[in-house]
Amino acid sequence: MPTYEYVCNECEHQFEYFQSMNDDVLTVCPECKKSELKRLIGSGAGIIFKGSGFYCTDYRSDSYNNAKKQAADSKSSSTESKSKSSKKTTDKKQKTPATA
Repeated sequence: MPTYEYVCNECEHQFEYFQSMNDDVLTVCPECKKSELKRLIGSGAGIIFKGSGFYCTDYRSDSYNNAKKQAADSKSSSTESKSKSSKKTTDKKQKTPATA
């Protein structure tokens, strides 16, 4: 439930009031008892996220993390084997003598 700020146009009394969003706006000033009360528009409070659980990676299970690690390992090993096989092919081409 939000806290709203009110100010009286008659006596300039300013106060905060904790009420539901569905409640009616206050109209009578608690100081001078006149119907000159107006609700102010505030910027609201900033939201602060504390602790874990606010990032998509915080909820990953151990099985998901293990599968991801295995996939990364297999990808890096297949990349290494491809680079080694392409290096062997280039070495063979360089060893062949040129015919004139």
